[in-house]
Amino acid sequence: MSRLGTWQPSTVEERLDRMESLAAIKQLPPRYALGLDSRDIDALVALFAPDVRVGRTERGRDALKAWFTDAMKRPRVTVHVVSNHVVDFHDADHASGVVYCHDELERPQTGEWQLGKLQYWDDYERIDGEWCFARRRFHRWYLVDALERPAAGAGVNDGSDPLPAGLLPEAFPTWEVFWR
Repeated sequence: MSRLGTWQPSTVEERLDRMESLAAIKQLPPRYALGLDSRDIDALVALFAPDVRVGRTERGRDALKAWFTDAMKRPRVTVHVVSNHVVDFHDADHASGVVYCHDELERPQTGEWQLGKLQYWDDYERIDGEWCFARRRFHRWYLVDALERPAAGAGVNDGSDPLPAGLLPEAFPTWEVFWR
């Protein structure tokens, strides 16, 4: 396996396509952050596959738009800084990735500015020539008030964040194996 995943292009055209695809996929997370922070929900949901699953029972961009509209009214201001991004190609039209993010959330109802570190575990799919998020899974190290010292798991799944999160580093499949 190469550092770009299990799929190995066999022609020059396929190699060029993978390079262009990597560039397109790497635009998705920062555009997601910009959509969240600017509250451009239409631009945000356009980054997702048209039939994206929303929760356990709903599907589609309209359902996703309703969910994000509600979720993004909870914090007044958000700041998402995207950093490390690893992409693995499974074939010419499917890839997965891990994206690191630092986020800050203004909570006027509590007077807090929360700071957090998180990861998105993504699945990407090319649909009609455009790369989209097929799925995003949300994991956190912590989410705390800016005046608190972060501790492992602090603020995760306490109800202050609209997304339930897998707890890092325990969510890594390799974590438990390493410590055995």
